[in-house]
Amino acid sequence: MIREGGCLCGAVRFKAEGEPLNVRICHCRICQKAMGSPYFARAQFDQRALTVEGDTERYASSENIDRVFCKRCGTRLFAWRRNGTLAGVALATFDDRNAFVPTEHIWVSEKMGWVTIEDGMIRYDGTIPT
Repeated sequence: MIREGGCLCGAVRFKAEGEPLNVRICHCRICQKAMGSPYFARAQFDQRALTVEGDTERYASSENIDRVFCKRCGTRLFAWRRNGTLAGVALATFDDRNAFVPTEHIWVSEKMGWVTIEDGMIRYDGTIPT
């Protein structure tokens, strides 16, 4: 299956082929700052499953992650692993914004104090244990 999405202004469009590896909500401080919101709800794909068209810009938010956004309107689209393996796609940027439902919360130890989690999903204080 191929799911499509894009930015607010339409200058960037993407296609995601297949199913995501996972769908999570990240509450870490870096995601809060990068997204300008309490958390980053994303579907993680192998980078090879994504096709992106349009002008994007990147910002290295950490040693391992580039944040990718539309150069024109600033919509935050992806958290792109710099090693070429994975990319987190912002759930709300898919044309069908309900295509994927998160199953886990990560970095709950860093969530904003007024955020309550009462959805019954699995929670991890940090990253997923390996």
